[in-house]
Amino acid sequence: MVNNSFKQITGLACALLLMAGCATTSEEDMADQQDQTTQQQDQGRVGAAGNRGVTPSQQQEEVQLDRVFYFDFDSSILKPEARAALTAHAERFKSNSDAVRLEGHADERGSREYNMALGERRANAVADFLVLQGVPRARIEVVSYGEERPARMGSNESAWSQNRRVELD
Repeated sequence: MVNNSFKQITGLACALLLMAGCATTSEEDMADQQDQTTQQQDQGRVGAAGNRGVTPSQQQEEVQLDRVFYFDFDSSILKPEARAALTAHAERFKSNSDAVRLEGHADERGSREYNMALGERRANAVADFLVLQGVPRARIEVVSYGEERPARMGSNESAWSQNRRVELD
């Protein structure tokens, strides 16, 4: 009888410890969850704006406000949403004589040299797209900071995804 009670108590204790271990989250997990919630809210606002009868010109003005363009891991290929915003920027740049500065960035993974080159490839991808849209290349300056100026500190996918970017200045 004592043996059965001991086994039951031990089993119950193990089950409680297992449940407690599953319930804890790290700070990084919580930060990732907050980022996902924020992104979903932002997407909801954009979707809601689209449903309230926003005209195409108003949507284009909203797109023009986007001055940061994000990239996938180890990639310098523009995403479709970046192309839409850059098309709007190109129209604005063609109608004035403003110079454009493109700052390329990378996350912390990889060597410093590799990340400098990757940031430059990303900024050049944006520059090439703007040139194809009619912006004179002479008005575009490309700078790479590699991993030296992170937008967000951290060693998790949430931080890395925000650091893989080109900023239009």
